[in-house]
Amino acid sequence: MQELIGKARVLIEALPYISEFRGRTVVVKIGGAAQEDEALRQRFAEDLILLDWVGINVVVVHGGGKQITRMLDKVGIEARFEAGMRVTDAPTLEVVEMVLGGSLNGELVRLINHLGGAAVGLTGCDGGLARATRTRPELGLVGEITAVDRTVVDRLISDFIPIIAPLATGDDGAPLNVNADVFAARLAQAIGAEKLVLLTDIAGVLDRDGQLIPTIHAEGAAALIADGVITGGMIPKVENALAALAAGVHKVHIIDGRIEHALLLEIFTREGVGTQVVAATAPPPPA
Repeated sequence: MQELIGKARVLIEALPYISEFRGRTVVVKIGGAAQEDEALRQRFAEDLILLDWVGINVVVVHGGGKQITRMLDKVGIEARFEAGMRVTDAPTLEVVEMVLGGSLNGELVRLINHLGGAAVGLTGCDGGLARATRTRPELGLVGEITAVDRTVVDRLISDFIPIIAPLATGDDGAPLNVNADVFAARLAQAIGAEKLVLLTDIAGVLDRDGQLIPTIHAEGAAALIADGVITGGMIPKVENALAALAAGVHKVHIIDGRIEHALLLEIFTREGVGTQVVAATAPPPPA
């Protein structure tokens, strides 16, 4: 009986969050273990469906770096990187399109639909969603987002969960590879998202002692970067979070996608499972 009562309390705890976010939009970027591990991927799909069913608009952007590298190995193309960014020549871009816009996108769409949700897959090239330009010639066919047209997302979001691969249309009309975190942040800005959630393979933002910081404001996050506390691949994630906040996204959550149902736990519980980054220096309300 106590176990049943505990489940009821969990539902009651979620009620104010459901009420607050109903009708609002959350952009979620998935990558890493949450995308690669079959069990975690199913839990993630279940989270998306529940969010959708309680009236929260969900838009998903997915990465696929490891899967792309594996496919490049299979077809005999060397994976090359420059300062952590994939160098994308024409043959590599063909593989990127095949993996991101094809197998990975379709797999997640099929899973959500199989579990009872309603998802539609697309890339940033579809419906004129995202335009980009090449700003770093050494990376080849890699673009920085210059414009987002939200029309196609607006038409889908009331009935479907859009699952978006981070490709964009370049100045010449051809596709460009775009970093998934950057794509998700720019999309969240453009559609006026309430939240941007980044699923990672670490607990969240850590302090000097390696302890999780549950909530941090923009000024504090910038200071941790400047002081060398935030390092490596977490730097661009936090920088994208700060850019999204500056553009009007209310909160950015950096959470551990290796935890089952991490998305629901972060949005619908007081403690959460990661770090929420907020613009204000005053203590924020619960996540």
